[in-house]
Amino acid sequence: MSTPPAPPYSAPTIYSPAAAANEPDVPVTPSTASPESPPWGLLGALLTWFGSVALLTLVPNLCALPYVVYHYQGLPAPTREALLSDKTFMVLFVAGWVPTHLLTLAMIWAVATRLGKFSWRDVFGWSWSPTFGIWKSVGLAIGLYVLAMVIIALAGTQPTDLDRILQSSRAAALILAVIAVATAPLVEEMIYRGLLYSALQRVVGPWSAVIVVSAMFAGLHVLQYWPNAGVIGSITLLSVVLTVARARTGRLLPCFVIHLVFNGVQSVIIVFEPYLRRLAEHWRPQPTTGFVIHILHFLS
Repeated sequence: MSTPPAPPYSAPTIYSPAAAANEPDVPVTPSTASPESPPWGLLGALLTWFGSVALLTLVPNLCALPYVVYHYQGLPAPTREALLSDKTFMVLFVAGWVPTHLLTLAMIWAVATRLGKFSWRDVFGWSWSPTFGIWKSVGLAIGLYVLAMVIIALAGTQPTDLDRILQSSRAAALILAVIAVATAPLVEEMIYRGLLYSALQRVVGPWSAVIVVSAMFAGLHVLQYWPNAGVIGSITLLSVVLTVARARTGRLLPCFVIHLVFNGVQSVIIVFEPYLRRLAEHWRPQPTTGFVIHILHFLS
């Protein structure tokens, strides 16, 4: 009786440093490429990561530079605090993340597919695991978000640069909310759990790769959320869970959905925050009035 063939990426290949060193150097072809045997190496993954960080540093500032030159001409160079308080600058700076992410995606595609020679679905594992589907991903994301809120509540809150962006103007907050779901999860997962993890696990093994990738992802976000220890702890937890999911499933799609839903919950809160605050301010429960009366009062 013949054994049916296993589905693609049914389980991640476990690589040890010794096995990787003794493994023959077999060229990866479009038919053999997979998330555990990618057509890129560690150097290519690290250079792409450095490139993404450079784009994130330069492009948003370049998008806002013409405004700064025009608005502050003849004046002393604006301080960092002055720029953070400038609503127009903040809108232009946040909007600059859109071309940043698009350029980063183009760079990722070029490296991962070798300019289209490989299927990006195959090399990243853009499919569901038989034991880890969409509903587990969504449920885990919501559970992580609730746990993150508990961690933040216990650790206390301190204002961060990201908070200042959200508070600078409604336009900046809405742009940030859209970016958080439209481009950020895809870009970050393809870099960290895609390029970096796939290359690292062949060199140092899957669980060492989990530690390194989780630390790299959390470390970059520390700059955004410093000095809020609660948010930093929450992002670190998210990073570890996402990377473990990648190691256990051998696929990137579950990681992307978890990240997307996690960010999506926060984006929904950002979009509706003014209305929720207004509702809270008008909420005055009384024995003789019901919920409908309060809603009507809120809408009036």
